[in-house]
Amino acid sequence: MNQTKSEKIAIIGGGSWATALVKILCEQPQVQVRWWLRNAEDIYHIRTYNHNPSYLSDVYLSPKKVKAFDKIKEAIRGADYVILAIPAAFIQEPLSELSPAHLKGKRIVSAIKGMVPDQNKLVTDWMEETYGVPLDDMCVIAGPCHAEEVALEKQSYLTIASTNPECAEDFARLLSCRFVTAHPLADLYGVEYAAVMKNIVALACGITHGIGYGDNFQAVMVSNAMLEIRRFVTAVDPREREMSASAYLGDLLVTAYSQFSRNRLFGNMIGRGYSVKAAQLELKMIAEGYYAAKSIHFMNQKYKVEMPITDAVYQILYEGQSPAFVMNGLKRLLR
Repeated sequence: MNQTKSEKIAIIGGGSWATALVKILCEQPQVQVRWWLRNAEDIYHIRTYNHNPSYLSDVYLSPKKVKAFDKIKEAIRGADYVILAIPAAFIQEPLSELSPAHLKGKRIVSAIKGMVPDQNKLVTDWMEETYGVPLDDMCVIAGPCHAEEVALEKQSYLTIASTNPECAEDFARLLSCRFVTAHPLADLYGVEYAAVMKNIVALACGITHGIGYGDNFQAVMVSNAMLEIRRFVTAVDPREREMSASAYLGDLLVTAYSQFSRNRLFGNMIGRGYSVKAAQLELKMIAEGYYAAKSIHFMNQKYKVEMPITDAVYQILYEGQSPAFVMNGLKRLLR
């Protein structure tokens, strides 16, 4: 696409990552943002005070650049790109108002680092099957990057992956600004699966921290997790890829170690004895790793890849096993 013309970009979702993406796109003089949010009070606040009161509330949202909508069809009308920034567990309900015709000719961008639960599908696969969006018209946004640091304008890096190099390059340019560097990459499935699995690993890191394990163990676990991710991604989509690149290893590290990682925080609460429901209520945000652990576990019944860390998280979250007991068994499997 010609980057000199005005671009209309619709963003679906009102959370911290959606808000961070709005901030990034506001840096581009040729971009107009059409933002759909579920919460009517948030929409009113954005229209009146130019801030999202629920997430990253310090971020100023230019009224000349951003229009907030309560109807999804209005938000995507005339948009060149539609960015999906809703937790994967809740993507189906808001998009149910749309038909394939509403999305025809638009490029779809997934900013979702999770899988559609019960269907055990990546968001891109689900969009292709449900709405007929060609893979070449889709791309995914990967890190390493946290919304909170974008809000603070700390130097950040993004990877835009697509099967279509032109799509990846075009959108990488739209997300590049004075505090964000975005790079295109051709490995859509590798990046998307790695983004899903790093949340499971971050959850495992939180669990071990919660039960009292230290940095030494976490370093070993994250090293083993990278090998686990490589094995699974290669089994699902065999091709040459450099897994030490920032889109894979970098995204894993920032999610496993950062103070902003909601998956790590969720796991920490589980390790300290919270029930899943209690941890979800206190977190007040979605930890994609919770749903991803189940999806990857069931997918692996087909591929039969050795994944002790993912198995351990699944046993704790879905089989009700003791975090201390499961991690004591896991430590014997790590090298």
